[in-house]
Amino acid sequence: MLTPEQMKNVSQPWIDWMGSLAAQNKLANIGNRLGYNAAVLKPNDVVINGPYAEIKEIIAGFSVVFAETLEEAIEIAKGCPIFDVGGSVEVRNVIQMNS
Repeated sequence: MLTPEQMKNVSQPWIDWMGSLAAQNKLANIGNRLGYNAAVLKPNDVVINGPYAEIKEIIAGFSVVFAETLEEAIEIAKGCPIFDVGGSVEVRNVIQMNS
């Protein structure tokens, strides 16, 4: 468990980075963390506890940012504080579905 001082030291880079993205109007969605309770639905009504059971890495959270190109999104992601603790960032585009 982290002490309050350690928590502040971990949280402040995230607050600064997200604040910078918001100030640039690049933040489309405030950062979110994914919960631990999950299920994967497969064909024929098969339900598996927890997502991505076969991968070694976990998805701890996600942010949606405004970027014109994948390259711009990669540049934005380079500032993510997750790198300070050995994490990685997966950059993806969002496909809007027609309703």
